[in-house]
Amino acid sequence: MIYWLQHIHFKEPWFLLLLSLIPVFLYLKYKKMRGFELFFPLPTLKGIGKITSWKLRFYKMLPVLRMISYALIVFALARPQLSLKEEQVKAEGIDIMMVLDVSLSMLAKDFEPDRLQAAKRVAIEFVDKRPHDRIGLTVFSGEAFTVCPLTTDREVLKNFIEDLQPGILEDGTALGNGLSSAVNRLKDAKAKSKVAILLTDGVNNRGFVEPVVATELAKEMDVKVYSIGVGTEGMALFPIARHPDGGFFYDYVRVEIDEALLRNMADATGGRYFRAQNEDELNLIYNEIDLLEKTEVEVRVFKRYSEEFGFFVFWALALLVLVMILRNSWLKTTP
Repeated sequence: MIYWLQHIHFKEPWFLLLLSLIPVFLYLKYKKMRGFELFFPLPTLKGIGKITSWKLRFYKMLPVLRMISYALIVFALARPQLSLKEEQVKAEGIDIMMVLDVSLSMLAKDFEPDRLQAAKRVAIEFVDKRPHDRIGLTVFSGEAFTVCPLTTDREVLKNFIEDLQPGILEDGTALGNGLSSAVNRLKDAKAKSKVAILLTDGVNNRGFVEPVVATELAKEMDVKVYSIGVGTEGMALFPIARHPDGGFFYDYVRVEIDEALLRNMADATGGRYFRAQNEDELNLIYNEIDLLEKTEVEVRVFKRYSEEFGFFVFWALALLVLVMILRNSWLKTTP
């Protein structure tokens, strides 16, 4: 209720001047009562001066209820409106494509519970921090696919990220395909800055687009690439075979990430390369990218309002009906 009152404003506030008539009505009522004379004389009023009852108390409240009803009608005429939403929205911001590796190696257990789940959690947190940018999602393994084009609908994008699982594409690591697919989504964007965040845990071994070609394409389209290699140093538990029940057999395998290639892809486009060996480091990397990609742009304020006069009209009529019922029933008086 307090929140509601704090966000109410009046479209026609000059109607509130009618509230100044309430003291006039009260004065006239008082004057009328002072001029009232008894139709029959009494030797003294001391005998009835202290007589009171609930009925008398309610009867004295009728003028108050009428005044409250009048005030509510005045508020309704002033067109009260509730501010539903008020936010600052960037007129133009940054378009970001997240390019996420979903190969089977992303199930490696050097992250908790695995690399893919950790990457998904951090990606969702990153999306929440960018409320005014358009963000899309491309996934890749042995081939690439754009799961979600550039959008401002955060909930839809986060649902897509949450639902990602390995095995939805042919296995392998096609870095060139993943980046080129994301660049294709960014090439016609009108944003002041265009960014691709490429996250992988392996070495390019599949795809019909070479990473060097995809990097040149990104450079030509003014797309800045931030590349992230995920995986610990040394050995990690990798899925090596399928279990009959649909799960995986795991064994220790040496972690191999083509850091030189990822660094060259980032440097050639004006971005940076990062290495994450655990989820905390991955989270810090996304925080750093978030800080690096801040753009000063025009800001506009949008407001949406709902008309709330119905609330005041309802209670004004309710009070008037209550007064009429009481005057003609329980509080009815004989002339």
